[in-house]
Amino acid sequence: MRVPVDWLREYVEVPSEATGQDIAAALVSVGLEEEAVHTGGVRGPLVVGRVLTMEPEAHKNGKTVNWCSVDVGAANGTGEPQGIVCGAHNFAPGDHVVVVLPGGVLPTPDGPLEVSARRTYGHVSAGMICSERELGLGEDHDGILVLERRYAEDPDALARCVPGADALALLGLDRETVEVNVTPDRGYCFSVRGVAREYAHASGATFTDPVQALAAAAPGPTASGYPVRVADDAPVRGRAGCDRFGARVVRGLDVAAPTPQWMRTRLTEAGMRPISLAVDVTNYVMLGLGQPLHAYDLATLGSEIVVRRARPGERLRTLDDVERTLDPQDLLITDGGETPLGLAGVMGGASTEVSGATTDVLLEAAHFDPVTIARSARRHRLPSEASRRFERGVDPALGPAALQLAVELLVRYGGGEAGEEVTDVGSPQPPAPVAMDVDFPSRLVGVDYARGTVVSVLEAIGCAVDGHADRLTVTPPSWRPDLRTAEDLVEEVARIHGYARIPSVLPTPPGGSGLSHAQRVRRTVADVLAARGLFEVWGAPFVGEDRLAALGLDVAAETARTVRVANPLSDEQPWMRPSLLATLVDALRRNVSRGAKDVALFEVGLVTALDGPQRAAPTVEVGVLPPPETLAAIREAVPPQPRHLAVLLTGELDRAGWWGPGRRADLGDVLELVDALAEALAVETVVTADDVMPWHPGRCARVALADGTVLGHVGELHPTVVQALGLPPRTVGGELDLDALTVAADHPVRARTLATYPMAQSDVALVVDRAVPAAAVRGSLVAGGGDLLEAVQLFDVFEGEQVGAGRKSLAYRLTFRSPERTLTTEEVSGLRDAAVAAAARDHGAVQRA
Repeated sequence: MRVPVDWLREYVEVPSEATGQDIAAALVSVGLEEEAVHTGGVRGPLVVGRVLTMEPEAHKNGKTVNWCSVDVGAANGTGEPQGIVCGAHNFAPGDHVVVVLPGGVLPTPDGPLEVSARRTYGHVSAGMICSERELGLGEDHDGILVLERRYAEDPDALARCVPGADALALLGLDRETVEVNVTPDRGYCFSVRGVAREYAHASGATFTDPVQALAAAAPGPTASGYPVRVADDAPVRGRAGCDRFGARVVRGLDVAAPTPQWMRTRLTEAGMRPISLAVDVTNYVMLGLGQPLHAYDLATLGSEIVVRRARPGERLRTLDDVERTLDPQDLLITDGGETPLGLAGVMGGASTEVSGATTDVLLEAAHFDPVTIARSARRHRLPSEASRRFERGVDPALGPAALQLAVELLVRYGGGEAGEEVTDVGSPQPPAPVAMDVDFPSRLVGVDYARGTVVSVLEAIGCAVDGHADRLTVTPPSWRPDLRTAEDLVEEVARIHGYARIPSVLPTPPGGSGLSHAQRVRRTVADVLAARGLFEVWGAPFVGEDRLAALGLDVAAETARTVRVANPLSDEQPWMRPSLLATLVDALRRNVSRGAKDVALFEVGLVTALDGPQRAAPTVEVGVLPPPETLAAIREAVPPQPRHLAVLLTGELDRAGWWGPGRRADLGDVLELVDALAEALAVETVVTADDVMPWHPGRCARVALADGTVLGHVGELHPTVVQALGLPPRTVGGELDLDALTVAADHPVRARTLATYPMAQSDVALVVDRAVPAAAVRGSLVAGGGDLLEAVQLFDVFEGEQVGAGRKSLAYRLTFRSPERTLTTEEVSGLRDAAVAAAARDHGAVQRA
């Protein structure tokens, strides 16, 4: 919000010596963040000049310019007339104009422009005669700014138009504008009135509320008032979209009448472009008081205005000349309940726009539901000055005063006459009283606030305070819809009394139990993978159906176990991810596309895993604690979100160099990572062959716990997946359920006693069918080997004529050890034979000679 300092002075007694920086610092002390302090972009010598002569000259390029002699008094240091070339023709000798002398700086869209004496069109032009746009005063660039025309109705300013006079002060280009950032809960500060109130709180200056006098002068509703009916059949959260609608009529208006210069200047300083008298007046009232207004051409209206929700398929052409398809939740202003006239609180329609033929206008000042307006503005991507205010909360009591000011300005400057028709329908719900203990601010903030301080602060911000002893009943003012709880009131006490008065005390942290088991597991997993050269990444948890299809997954099945985001950041990624790999591939693609050929990544994150239909969560009022049953329903509606671990590796794991050739990452490397994680967490895993997408058949492994719980899959990505995603060939990776792994790791780990007796090893080669997994054979050996079998290691796999077609030979090294004695050869042979017998029984294994 941009607040011109001279406009602010009308509402609050700002000291004459206070600068824009002083005002901004005061506003910061009460919580309004300073954005900037603006002044006119013109610097250097800018003076009033009187045109002495004009000599038109035609040039070969077809352009006619004027060689002018301009009296600038003593501003140029010599008192001699200044020679200036000018291409405009809307002035004449004797006119007073604005001249920027050499050394002056003008604002331009491309940055500051320093004016210098330069040769052009056969003359040395020592300066520049300026238009409004060149000075930043408006958009008019068709001709020179002639001061006699600008100040035709301001004799005092015209008297100051003498050659050599400082034009910066004359045009107000030395005035300051303070820009502040308005937070969503402080919508009343989207007005000069609201900012003036905050400055009064910060400085103690006297605030004069202009609304009081305007409201006293505003007439009450009349029987002849323009008919308005609110027919909202689809309220949001039980609240009507419009709870008050006021209207006034001005007849005989000269819409071509110029907007007074002071108003144009203020609008420009506040960041709005002057357009026409009717539009400028409504914008001026909105900026000054905070109530958005809208002006209708009365001749284009029917017999009644009806406020209702849109109907399916209904369309409206708004003032920006865009035809929009309306949503049933949009609130409309309609003619007789049929023809849409405007999108309530956002933007009016083109059919009732005030035009050059308008003579009678209907002014609207309504109060709309913030949520309804905010959703419509976002739905149609149509933010407006009106919607910014309505969605933050407009004072429902402000309408009559705003209409009165607008009518007064139109009558005064447009020659109109205030009509007797006054409409005021609806009854806004008054603010709810809030109960608060007197010592609650002291307990919450940690500062000893006396009862008198608490009461005086709350009354200063407009609250009505009633109560006795230790309990207060506080009724917030109509312009503070954000004050709903005792905590909100405490914030106001702390803010107005002064944040600087709150001491900085370092709190003593309570004793805790350290990291949880799940946190320790996640840190262990990250440490293990980082120690092996993998880089951790984070990806946004949103995917599209095209990504699921590219991974070769069943799109219908995958979307059935996740949820669709109601308002996604991207329409192409509306689903919560059911798999970490669906987003981790983006990080891999990005790194590869930027020249990284050898990449190893991992991510720990949440996925969505619905186990049934998605439950609908109830909506609740913002800022109010829902009842326990509502909180329980919200929690039940949240889908399960297990934490997963995913890894992707591509390129060389062992780099090539002078020391020898490199080695590409393969499935074995991913299995080694799984083993390292299992060892670090003291968890036993079982790896078996599998065939699921998005993995290459024959190069895919299922990872499970010893009890059969499946953790996930690892493998080499399927060639079609690699091609569809644009990944390097032979990319490997995997995804595991980290929550399941965490549960499995939640057990005490006991150190094994160091064996002091020697081990005994025996090698066996077993011939089995090619389809039998080596891990299954190993499991049988372990089961049959007994408690003295310390380790089983596969060290060779052979296929050939010697073992027969469709068969393979698996060579294992069995290690036996007793903690009590040295094993004999006979004992070791017996244990080995028992292990081989178990493999023969389970898999038909035959021992090779």
